[in-house]
Amino acid sequence: MRIDVLTLFPEMFASPLAHSILRRAQDAGVVEIVLSNIRDFAIGRYRQVDDKPYGGGPGMVMMCEPVFACIEHVRSLSPAAGRTLLLTPQGRRFDQAMATELSAQERLILIAGRYEGFDERIRTGLGAEELSIGDYVLSGGELPAMVVIDAVVRLLEGALGDEDSAQNDSFRDGLLEYPQYTRPEDFRGMPVPEVLLSGDHARIAAWRRDQALERTRQRRPDLYRAHCEKNESDQTGDRS
Repeated sequence: MRIDVLTLFPEMFASPLAHSILRRAQDAGVVEIVLSNIRDFAIGRYRQVDDKPYGGGPGMVMMCEPVFACIEHVRSLSPAAGRTLLLTPQGRRFDQAMATELSAQERLILIAGRYEGFDERIRTGLGAEELSIGDYVLSGGELPAMVVIDAVVRLLEGALGDEDSAQNDSFRDGLLEYPQYTRPEDFRGMPVPEVLLSGDHARIAAWRRDQALERTRQRRPDLYRAHCEKNESDQTGDRS
């Protein structure tokens, strides 16, 4: 997979991309992540990328010219069109299902905004999908872009040391992850559940499933309801 990121602050990505899973995935050729500075495509002596909003109001708005010029250049760098995503709080909510959906793409282009947002013609003229990581406001799209990159890359074949790890993540099947334990067997009077020491893989799998269901029911009743409704729908479909 190739992931292009358009940003005014490419230096913000230096540390996250240089460590752990993202670093290993790049080194292994699983993913290529390319950063492009929108300011490099600005016009004028001062490389201006923002201006005051028409109609008045606080703050500054990102201008069309540098964003369009940057993405047109980036799109020319690879024959794969991929999907273009505009990081904005007004977009579709990013979740594990969408991370899985995006991980099947050959290429992603992420546009990180700043200031009070994008000129509306950037939204309408680029044919980009708007994407949000949550209902809150951040200083820019760089952190959301990092979240998307991390969630997507870990799903790519060869990105993780243990290929089963991603299969057991929270939200993989709509549930939170079951409790995890490691050595020692007893820590300050808090023992590891006996079933995990039994060596009975069927019992362990059943316990983990029950724990995931109960944890989701208690902590995320919205996910629990959705999971139950999906199961009921699947069972109805099997009987029809």
